Amino acid sequence: MYKYALLAALALTGVTACSQQEEAQQPTEQVAAVSKPTDPNDSKAWNAYLGQIVQKNMQGMTADRPFPYLVPAGDSDDANAVRQRQLEQVQDTVARGVLPGNMLVFAGPDSAKTADFVTEAFKDAKPGSFKDVIVLVIGDAGDKDKVTSALQPTGATIRYVNF
Repeated sequence: MYKYALLAALALTGVTACSQQEEAQQPTEQVAAVSKPTDPNDSKAWNAYLGQIVQKNMQGMTADRPFPYLVPAGDSDDANAVRQRQLEQVQDTVARGVLPGNMLVFAGPDSAKTADFVTEAFKDAKPGSFKDVIVLVIGDAGDKDKVTSALQPTGATIRYVNF
């Protein structure tokens, strides 16, 4: 569910960008940056915040759209179940491989849970299997080394953005 909400936010951002280009002769408003949400359970606010970061980091991507994963915060049964389902999906994707030019995005309100998620998802990845695939991870600076260590053997183009 979170994945589709983030995709919708990205799609809306893309549509807005296209319509602004088509109406270049009309004055345009500067879009204010969305600040980092304080409520870890406000998925709409997190999707808006993370969507703007993804839009700024899509250079080099040749696929139609990125594949985002919003890793939920919390330790409730529901949050754990969502993370487990997402983890299984990503592990299947990692096992099959991803075509060059694609982008996978991992982010969530709890950076440590996101870093653990990425580490677990890519632990069985074959060396070099993600060459020319962009993996964008959004989180705290303290989790960057853990994520980078997990992703380096895959050959992915790693982008880590601090929030």
